[in-house]
Amino acid sequence: MTVSTIDRPAPSVTAPRGTAPVVAVLIPCYNEEAAIEAVVRNFQAALPDATVYVYDNNSSDRTVEKAKAAGAVVRHEPLQGKGNVMRRMFSDIEADVYVLVDGDDTYHAPSAPLLVQRLWDDQLDMVNGARVTDIVKAYRPGHRFGNKLLTGIVRQIFGDRIQDMLSGYRVFSRRFIKSFPALASGFETETELTVHALELRMPIAEIKTPYKDRPPGSHSKLNTIRDGIRILKTILILVKEERPLPFFFAIFAVLAAASVILAWPIVATYFQTGLVPRLPTAVLSMGLMLLGFLSLTCGLILDTVTLGRREAKRMRYLSIPAPGIHPVRRPSEG
Repeated sequence: MTVSTIDRPAPSVTAPRGTAPVVAVLIPCYNEEAAIEAVVRNFQAALPDATVYVYDNNSSDRTVEKAKAAGAVVRHEPLQGKGNVMRRMFSDIEADVYVLVDGDDTYHAPSAPLLVQRLWDDQLDMVNGARVTDIVKAYRPGHRFGNKLLTGIVRQIFGDRIQDMLSGYRVFSRRFIKSFPALASGFETETELTVHALELRMPIAEIKTPYKDRPPGSHSKLNTIRDGIRILKTILILVKEERPLPFFFAIFAVLAAASVILAWPIVATYFQTGLVPRLPTAVLSMGLMLLGFLSLTCGLILDTVTLGRREAKRMRYLSIPAPGIHPVRRPSEG
């Protein structure tokens, strides 16, 4: 269910002493000197007890300098790409709750306490910040259409639980972060995050949050066509890996249909004359049918393998306590 944060006062994240979550704000960053200082300060104000981490991804401007000046803990990831940065962040940081946000100052920091509180109180594994805006420049028609198209594909295949799959504003539990394989290297990592939650049937929620335009001097690194193709490719790969039987059955159906279409006139001629006049076509038809059944066999085998992989991921996920059960101890409490 999607809930709006607009016109709603943000609650503070409170809990009895010793049970309050350790919150980490994670900001992957590349050439965001015009925005990063405001992002850090806004999230420090919204979540005063949280530690704000900025992971710089080979910025050539003053991003690092401004992030440090704002009070963030700055670290570096040399492998280029948002997916590579997130893999490093998820590996390095220990916390109970992780707030992931882009460093472009387009997301609504005052909504963060509500997202964190919802995840902690309801013991969720992911709360997605669905973008809401009337500013055309902030959410360009091409990006909006691409998001709806790609999100629609994922919803049809993996489950209808997320409306804004490509949002860069999310809150995660520790057991989500530490069970997430993080294989993508670029912007397609958001697709991986969503599919990971849907495949393991994690408890998740989506809350509408305001979205605004970038500040002057800040420029988007997202290319609508290039990155859209990469995301679509990622979806296809995930379908092959997580839904192998339907994937390979579709290939079988195409090959079998082509084989039948090619063989039909040959079979009709054979019954009329007793001859096979187009032998190469007959061989091609037989080859296509064999390839089709080979694809179907691969699908059946891989479906069993995928079930085993999914069970292993689920067991790893279940080995980590749910939010609110056993919080990470702060250094001062050790």
